[in-house]
Amino acid sequence: MQIEIKNLYKSFGDLKIYQGLDLSINEGEICVIMGRSGQGKSVLLKHLTGLIQPDSGEILIDGENIVGRRERDLYETRRRFGMIFQNGGMLQSLNVAQNVALPLVEVNGESMNKVAGVVAEKLAMVDMKGREHQAVATLSGGQKKRIAIARALVQGADCFLFDEPTAGLDPPISKTVDEVIMQVNKDTGSTMIVVTHDLVSAFTIADRVHLLHDGRIVDSGTPGEILHSENEVTREFLERGIDVPLPGK
Repeated sequence: MQIEIKNLYKSFGDLKIYQGLDLSINEGEICVIMGRSGQGKSVLLKHLTGLIQPDSGEILIDGENIVGRRERDLYETRRRFGMIFQNGGMLQSLNVAQNVALPLVEVNGESMNKVAGVVAEKLAMVDMKGREHQAVATLSGGQKKRIAIARALVQGADCFLFDEPTAGLDPPISKTVDEVIMQVNKDTGSTMIVVTHDLVSAFTIADRVHLLHDGRIVDSGTPGEILHSENEVTREFLERGIDVPLPGK
């Protein structure tokens, strides 16, 4: 999936969120969006799926503008996105297999027996093979994130949206989540958009990094380009999260 955001504006009352935001995301890349809290990073994910409509601007999904579409016309677009929430978004009353199969059972009306093979295949892709009957309450935070990725795989998502995928996880578990994200991207060629404050994760997984500040994308580039950026906002943001001097300092 290729995404192009053009001249996006959004306010909630007197609070200005976006002020002419432009962003290009190439098909199949891992795009990381960073920025201070309250900059509208997570809100941007909701714009991509049409859950929030901008005041003005365009959001092009494979060349088609979704801004202004009616709810019923957004259904097929939304099915192309897989959302991985901070807490995984698991239903505690269902086991692992039932959570993964949810899009097929609830949306497509399939039976659990019919989709069992697909569920097992997707669980294996995220290194959760054999966990079908495990209770969600017994899963670790990292395991819940991997189950959420498997659920997005089952629904055939073309684009995965990650909202702080390593939040609340210790470094070794964060590393495994990063590895799963990169492996799924490699295996499927799906576009991945990751909102994160985790700089180690961001510069590990990203093909391109974008910094959101004061309603606009103020800097974009590969991880290496961002680390060597002369943009003052970028350098200040990174210096607050990195314990070593940045290049050129």
